[in-house]
Amino acid sequence: MLTIKSNKPRSNSSKSKISQRPPKLLAAATSVFKPYQLQLQQVVSYDGSCIPVHMIGDGEPVLLLHAFGMDARQFLPFILPLADRFRFYLPHLRGFGLAAATPSTEFNFIEQYADDVAVLLDYICDKHEVDAIDVAGISMGALVMWAHFARHANPEQPANLHKVRRYLNIDQSPIVHNQPDWQGGVFGDRQPQVFERFEQVLQAALPYFQHSVTEFSHLPFAVKQQVLKLEADFSLMSVARPASRLFIQTSSYLPDHKLALYQHPTWRQKLHGLQAYLHLPYDYREALAATDIPVTLLIGQQSKLYDPNWQRQLAQLLPQADIVEVADSGHAIPLDAPIRFTQALKAFLID
Repeated sequence: MLTIKSNKPRSNSSKSKISQRPPKLLAAATSVFKPYQLQLQQVVSYDGSCIPVHMIGDGEPVLLLHAFGMDARQFLPFILPLADRFRFYLPHLRGFGLAAATPSTEFNFIEQYADDVAVLLDYICDKHEVDAIDVAGISMGALVMWAHFARHANPEQPANLHKVRRYLNIDQSPIVHNQPDWQGGVFGDRQPQVFERFEQVLQAALPYFQHSVTEFSHLPFAVKQQVLKLEADFSLMSVARPASRLFIQTSSYLPDHKLALYQHPTWRQKLHGLQAYLHLPYDYREALAATDIPVTLLIGQQSKLYDPNWQRQLAQLLPQADIVEVADSGHAIPLDAPIRFTQALKAFLID
């Protein structure tokens, strides 16, 4: 092989251009993608426990609270289009997502979550040097916010101690159990039958729960089947579109040979929450009249969890309320109508 070498020296200017371009390109790329870099922060709560909080975006702070059993990162597809304008905080509430190994330590898990949210609001407001921020909560996350607002329902308190500027309530009532004067609790008219089934599954699983069985794989096969069947049926009740139902049926299918070793890190927290839902009143209607901030009620018109007619009545009890309805969606609006959900979130934050 013939190799020809040139003894002609390179000019300094050429070397300079070659060495300088990569850093410039890297800096430009870093600037472009900075809002989309997912970061993780551990926020110490009131009892010394750490709350894993994912953060993404650049701009005004927004707190998003996830649903029962949800991983906070499931918000990401919907918020990425807004990441260049807002800084999103996505906490993993105790027992779920990245916090699966640190479940709730109190029976009233919603109130403990509200304690954590108060810490998070202080942390975010201090970090951004603001008095209040925008908050959105879906399902259980929204119930946590009603618990938070109820703590500040005293009219003698100074305004806006709750540190929320605007609130997006996603398909959730401030009350779980039906009452003589309010039949808009979870599952509506079907509540007695659904709660009875919840109780049956709890009775089958609680003996192992109380004896500190931590691994789902150590439960009897029949109990594991009951728990997973209940979860799948609950998910199916949360959606309305055939495509969503097919997705749930496909993703939740687990053949027997895989069920034997199936890992389920959130099963204890789910049973804990289910027990609390059945036995605690969770009635935060007192918070409605006192929550004098702009509230947007995002309602799935086909919701089987919270009757849309009763959800609409909340607007009459709130001082400043708007209603946004998604016609072809059930309770799980992000799954049934992802584009419409992203549009509603954008409208809430930008308008």
